[in-house]
Amino acid sequence: MSEEQALSLNAVRAFVQVARDSSVTRASKTLGITQSSVSRHIAVLEDYLGAKLTERRGRQSQLTDFGRLFADAVAEPLDTVLFTAKRMRRNGRKDANRLVVRTSLATFAYTVLIPNLREFSKEMGGVTVDVISSLSAPASTDSFDVLLTRDLMLTEPADRWDVYDEQLVCVGAPDCVAGRGLTALRNTPVIAVTSRPDILPTWLRGLDLKTSDITSGARYDHHYLALPAVTTGNTLLVTPHIVVADLIRQGLLDVLAGSRAPSGMQYRAYAIDRSGNPDVARAFCRWLTRLCRKMTEEDVPAE
Repeated sequence: MSEEQALSLNAVRAFVQVARDSSVTRASKTLGITQSSVSRHIAVLEDYLGAKLTERRGRQSQLTDFGRLFADAVAEPLDTVLFTAKRMRRNGRKDANRLVVRTSLATFAYTVLIPNLREFSKEMGGVTVDVISSLSAPASTDSFDVLLTRDLMLTEPADRWDVYDEQLVCVGAPDCVAGRGLTALRNTPVIAVTSRPDILPTWLRGLDLKTSDITSGARYDHHYLALPAVTTGNTLLVTPHIVVADLIRQGLLDVLAGSRAPSGMQYRAYAIDRSGNPDVARAFCRWLTRLCRKMTEEDVPAE
């Protein structure tokens, strides 16, 4: 074969599958082609490379030393090429470029996920992302591609990403917390969020404080309702750091010095196996993990 002749991607794919299955027969079934076609692809690739890639050992095809080196070098890049081509493929299927994300984290969706979805859509060639919120456990008959949760259990097959280890901070308007440490808790009301009754007790234990050490303030059902109150009033709010990271970056909130404590909770993303767009669902989970890591690295609260 001349050096100018193009390398066959199908030949590389057939060889990588044989390397994974250790069998031409199994590889042919995986690829949906005949055994003779697989053997022909390998012969073409060996001719191109000028070296033997496989050798017969009974009924199995074993890799030569050169074959193992080549398989290790090309398997992962090949998967990347095939994945990218598949996710960017356009066909006539309804909703081929749409993803449904179900979440029990309404405030996280409001403050972190939705404001950044444009970035994901652009990265994925214009994919549309629907976001629905529900506190109920998902059923196998529910229609969604990704589950984003802190406290719900998923019982069906799915790939899991650990997106964020929740860290709690106490925040307030800059003029409310400027130059003040935890002593501000004595005379500044702390807002309570009734949908997360665990937050205040967990945070107090983490800082070795008691309920008597804080001044109780107004109550709100959700963090997204409490955020306007804490940004505009003389109050404090104990909240997951990630949901206020952007407000801190904008200068609308400051972190009370010495107020950081882990909650022990973890945000998780699941790309379910039965998704109509499994590759896009997995890409979304990877993207969200990177986004959360970036936000928490950029906005470490002051101590």
